[in-house]
Amino acid sequence: MTYTTLEATADGTQAIIDIAQAAVAPQALESGKVHVVALGRGQFQQIDLTGPQHTGIPARKSGSTLVRDVDSFLAYFDKHGDDNSEVYADVESRTITAVLDAHTADDARWGGHRLELSLRATSAWRAWMGADNELMSQGAFAEFIEDNLVDLVEPTAATMLELAESFEVTTSAEFQSSQRLDSGARKFSYVEEQTGKAGHKGEITIPATLTLALRPFEGTEPYAVTARFRYRLDRQKGELRLGFKIERPEDTLASAFNDIRTLVDDGIPEGIAVLNGAPAHRC
Repeated sequence: MTYTTLEATADGTQAIIDIAQAAVAPQALESGKVHVVALGRGQFQQIDLTGPQHTGIPARKSGSTLVRDVDSFLAYFDKHGDDNSEVYADVESRTITAVLDAHTADDARWGGHRLELSLRATSAWRAWMGADNELMSQGAFAEFIEDNLVDLVEPTAATMLELAESFEVTTSAEFQSSQRLDSGARKFSYVEEQTGKAGHKGEITIPATLTLALRPFEGTEPYAVTARFRYRLDRQKGELRLGFKIERPEDTLASAFNDIRTLVDDGIPEGIAVLNGAPAHRC
């Protein structure tokens, strides 16, 4: 600190002190320091120029940075983390959080500089999960399959496209019966009325299950996902409604999150463990 003081003369005349202080030439105050300025008549003022608004330098790193993939997380951690940083994986919220300025074993630190990997579902995952366990008309089901052919593994996209086209051209047909085949597939029989002619009969066979290749989160590899076909046949109206049920999607999400956690664990410096849970709230 810089102190500026003038002592009274032997006879204690305050006026002499004031005149002497007024005669001192003004001096610029240096940033980054705390100054005490004499105001006269025994009064002083403290001026703190250590704040970032004066120095142009923040007192410490703070704030939370949000990233969407492992590579971004590791790049930021490599730049700002140290051997005392802490990393937490929260399975429920599916986030991985790094406290870059976490407490050390001997000293308290601010804990205010944080990095969060917040996983975001892919559009394909949202599309299939949005239609999960929903029965649709033949036309709506055919449209959904056509829009998402790229995700199909078994049956092939070509096979499913052909099946979707069959549903589109039989939207006016009357479905009469269904039969379960030894393979687990189901065969539907229908009659399509034609003006002035006997009804045209036909059959459509749908597989028991679909195998999909879906990326649950952005930046992850695709995972094999099984969907079981569902249907409802209203014999009185001759209407067929179709859908599918994704098998245990929560297991796929858990596996994908665990794989991401492993990638983070492998990428951060040795000796920093990925803890199961969430960091303490900021004070």
